[in-house]
Amino acid sequence: MIAAQRQSLLSSEISNIETRSEFMACMMRIAERFGLQHVSVLTVPSADDEFLAPHFLETTLPAQYIREFDSNRLLRCCPVLPQLSRSVMPQCWIVDGDGARDFDFPAAMLDLLRKYGLKVGLVFPLTSVDSSRYYFRYDGGRSPLRQAEINELGMITLQAFDRFDSIRRAEKACANLLSARELEVLRWTAQGKTSVEIGQILSLSDHTINAYMMNAIKKLDCVNRTHLVAKAIRLKLI
Repeated sequence: MIAAQRQSLLSSEISNIETRSEFMACMMRIAERFGLQHVSVLTVPSADDEFLAPHFLETTLPAQYIREFDSNRLLRCCPVLPQLSRSVMPQCWIVDGDGARDFDFPAAMLDLLRKYGLKVGLVFPLTSVDSSRYYFRYDGGRSPLRQAEINELGMITLQAFDRFDSIRRAEKACANLLSARELEVLRWTAQGKTSVEIGQILSLSDHTINAYMMNAIKKLDCVNRTHLVAKAIRLKLI
């Protein structure tokens, strides 16, 4: 498939994304089309951060890789992050062979990347409409990406980020719609508690609990409790 056909097909898939689960499924298809095995969305670590794990919003990287990365305190010695803070250009790295660019990876980081077959990496720095900063990261075991592939993946990633950011802002707006008490009632409902049981837990009447539930149902445009819980889970409100 030529680049123009691939980009058109993937752009069509991206435009139809409605949820984060659909987003990640689409991002995995995008990564696979470029011979990559993993994709991640991260918030930008600060200079004072010690751990990478809290910055992952979505990822398909092995959980054990992330745990080992943090247990070895590799974030502060990662040579890619300073470069990303100075430039809006995508940054690529190659673990072995020519093409490692200017990154001087610590031996522990190289060993970890090799252990999990992450021979090639690529990060795109992105900024949302509310000025929040993110990274889209791709990892895999393929040969180095050609510049044309990086350019094409960059264009697709920009469109994917625009869709991701729209979903993120919609989730934030939904979360802000619900009061703290409504969210609390919703969390207990998701755990299978009845209105009477929730009322006993919160020292409120079941009539009051039902009122909170009805308000939440209306605010999130749902038809019943089951629909409300399912939508709240999909939006990651609970």
